[in-house]
Amino acid sequence: MQNDPFFDNVLGRLAAGPRSFRQAPMDAYRRGSDVWVHVDLPGVNPDNLDIDIERNVLTITGERSWGREDGDQIYLNERSQGRFRRQVHLGDGLDTQAVEADYREGVLTLRVPVAEVAKPRKIKVNVGGVVEG
Repeated sequence: MQNDPFFDNVLGRLAAGPRSFRQAPMDAYRRGSDVWVHVDLPGVNPDNLDIDIERNVLTITGERSWGREDGDQIYLNERSQGRFRRQVHLGDGLDTQAVEADYREGVLTLRVPVAEVAKPRKIKVNVGGVVEG
């Protein structure tokens, strides 16, 4: 991922261990005045998702389990399960107070608007006058 003043490095830290939820694939891009983040979380109950922002670090935590019961005779156990955590450092040019989250069909989508102060704007040029401040 390239360095960008709006979206810095991805700091993925995921649970370790056998059959743990090791991957939460993520896409992130800027479109117009928003940064969009999509995280694949198939089988994760939205009640088990927690999204926080502290000091421009977006943290997504959650858990996926499959409801194993006592007495189940397991033949295969390949699907990832357990707790996970993904962190993304958001640049100063984003409005972290206005983040929106949506979860549909196993995909968490976050919209992070670019802060007004970071948006391009025209500067008026005065000719022969004194700029007042």
